Amino acid sequence: MAKKKTIVVVGATGAQGGGLVRAILNDPKSDFTVRALTRNVKSDKAKNLIRMGAEVVQADVNDVESLKKAFEGAYGAYLVTFYWEHMNPETEKVHARNLATAAKQAGLKHVIWSTLEDTRKWIPLSDNRMPTLMNHYKVPHFDAKGEADRIFTELGVPTTFLLTSFYWDNFINFGMGPKKGPDGKLSFTLPLGNKKMPAIAAEDIGKCAYGIFKKGTIYVGKTVGIAGEHLTGNQIAKALSNALGQDVYYNSVTPDTYRTFDFPGADDLGNMFQFWVEFQDDYCGVRDPKVAKELNPSIQSLNTWLANNKNRIPIE
Repeated sequence: MAKKKTIVVVGATGAQGGGLVRAILNDPKSDFTVRALTRNVKSDKAKNLIRMGAEVVQADVNDVESLKKAFEGAYGAYLVTFYWEHMNPETEKVHARNLATAAKQAGLKHVIWSTLEDTRKWIPLSDNRMPTLMNHYKVPHFDAKGEADRIFTELGVPTTFLLTSFYWDNFINFGMGPKKGPDGKLSFTLPLGNKKMPAIAAEDIGKCAYGIFKKGTIYVGKTVGIAGEHLTGNQIAKALSNALGQDVYYNSVTPDTYRTFDFPGADDLGNMFQFWVEFQDDYCGVRDPKVAKELNPSIQSLNTWLANNKNRIPIE
């Protein structure tokens, strides 16, 4: 029997990486095995990965030598950075460079880099339709990842650039779920107007990544965008209403209004939604649900995801 190839998974205890770990380990016919990276090998999540059958090793995205050691002997890696932990684009780019450098030095054959668009290619800093943030960015958590793409290319890392989408799971974990207004009615608020939003279950991102690895190296050097569906705010409201058994309304606000909301990163997200709305064709166009379904035939619709997760959505 041929020896299984090792895929190193950064963020193995998180949403994207965890999905890939489970996709590989739950497939008895897989040609791959998992090496899960974590900062704390003694955490409950790390111990659970070991029980699932993963090799768990300690590494830190701030330490390129620890990454290089963790990558040694592996075939490929899934690389993701953690913007919302630090909310610093410069830190994001340092982490991306560390990951790319270690991947190159370890001689990995195929890397999937979880990335997003550099929105400044559409909205330059001089364009006052959208506020410039931190002096150098329009949508910091997008722009830093998009800018970091070139690091992988310049270093010659064999990379698939994976453009992800809004997680349905944000309705559970990111405070974007339905909330009760003064009238007792449930609504969720997004500055989408009547435009469509590409979205996906976080678990399916990992499954799509697994589909890319299974295809060999045909996606190396290519950009792949994934989404489960493209839905309007009203379509999302209807799905939530059906799943929760009570009316949920879509509250459409302007990006300007959203930027004033009192939570960290509201200005960043307000700009993000404005980018989605103003460049709908480009943003949706590269995230074809048909492509995602080819990579992951079991990809979930919003209705399917809600059937499995509706009880996890906090109703405030």
